[in-house]
Amino acid sequence: MRIVAIETATGVTSIALGDGSNVVASAALADRRGHVGFLVPALEFCFAQAGWRPQEIDVVAVDIGPGLFGGIRAGLATAQALAGAVGVPLAPVCSLDAVAFAAATGHRRVWPVVDARRGEVAVAPYRPVPGGVVRDGPAELVTADAFRGLLESDPSQKLVVGDWGVLPAGMLLGIHGVRTGGPRHPSAAAVMEVARGLAERGAFPHPDEVRPFYLREPDVRINWADFRQEGPWLG
Repeated sequence: MRIVAIETATGVTSIALGDGSNVVASAALADRRGHVGFLVPALEFCFAQAGWRPQEIDVVAVDIGPGLFGGIRAGLATAQALAGAVGVPLAPVCSLDAVAFAAATGHRRVWPVVDARRGEVAVAPYRPVPGGVVRDGPAELVTADAFRGLLESDPSQKLVVGDWGVLPAGMLLGIHGVRTGGPRHPSAAAVMEVARGLAERGAFPHPDEVRPFYLREPDVRINWADFRQEGPWLG
């Protein structure tokens, strides 16, 4: 199964092309404002490196958030246009799922953190299962103090991953069983792996029905039809 994965929900934009569980080409850029200008050149580069044509892909996967509003819009519009043009399913992936999956340890409960700005972070708990993790609580926007409360009420051994560096210094000190580490951002490779699980179950919505997962209303409303009117890059 050939998957194109697009990650634009955070300050590190990435593209990955995978065949089965193998990443055959990838590109990444650390720039919170560079999503739009990076996407098409990165796709061209990755398709050239892999020797693929867009018409040969089976699935397009995309991170739908939570995360940066502008980045999510750019990635989702590109993914919807590409999937629609070549007639393949679109696999929407939550950024928290991607971070947690990449951080799975097999024994610690994973708490991924994504910076949502305005003094809030997006978080959710994930319990370890054979081969990965499963979300076992809601994804929600919380303040740093509220997140500390969630961790203090969790008696298990915990691993906090992702954007924990945006939390106030020392906020995690004194909480039982907490460690930090793992990936700091969701990656296209992790998005691809989560999407592969969706593909194996055939759990695909219609591409036009996929919407950003903000957890908060955006400041600006987007007319999605106008945003995609120029059409996808097809190489």
